[in-house]
Amino acid sequence: RAGVQDEGSQLVVKAATSAGFPAGPWLDLCAGPGGKSALLRGLAPGLLVSAELQPHRAELVGRALRAYRQAGADGRAHQVIVADGRVPAWQARAFSLVLADVPCTGLGSLRRRPESRWRRDPGGLGQLVELQAGLLAAAIESTGPGGVVAYVTCSPHRAETVDVVAGARGVQLLDAPALLPEVPAAASRLNRRCIQLWPHIHGTDAMFCALLRRDR
Repeated sequence: RAGVQDEGSQLVVKAATSAGFPAGPWLDLCAGPGGKSALLRGLAPGLLVSAELQPHRAELVGRALRAYRQAGADGRAHQVIVADGRVPAWQARAFSLVLADVPCTGLGSLRRRPESRWRRDPGGLGQLVELQAGLLAAAIESTGPGGVVAYVTCSPHRAETVDVVAGARGVQLLDAPALLPEVPAAASRLNRRCIQLWPHIHGTDAMFCALLRRDR
């Protein structure tokens, strides 16, 4: 079975899984519709938990993962759950890698969805940023000592990217662009330790990624 996915989404998953962290289960905190969960499932050495707030989107995640058996001979498995990432349905510090691909304005995908610019109102940005910050805090709380949180948005907007990351506590910001040496000019101009991809430079959506290591 094959699917189509923007290269930017694949690159941020590659960076996240290359960061180096202890062995343990992985979590996709905002998993719908499932493209990144499918990538993670192919790379995860053990359990992958995919959490999604909306039941219909959780079903899409399940469909994306059907190519994998629930558990292989090596003991790898995946689990899809309907849950609010801000109110974790799992124990704190349970995961070694957490992907937080948070809801955002989607301004980074305008080349594919030009109509989305008419669906956004600047007045709603504050509420969205509050949601993003809450999800990042929950992602950090869900990560064990030495584990990594990948904070990802499909938006280059400063308020949704480096400003949210600047508010994170109990973590160290890793040099994410160094994990993609084959990608030129991948560093954000707003913070050189974060990845910012661009349609006109990389031929991808304008994906942002910050990698945060949980303090021991």
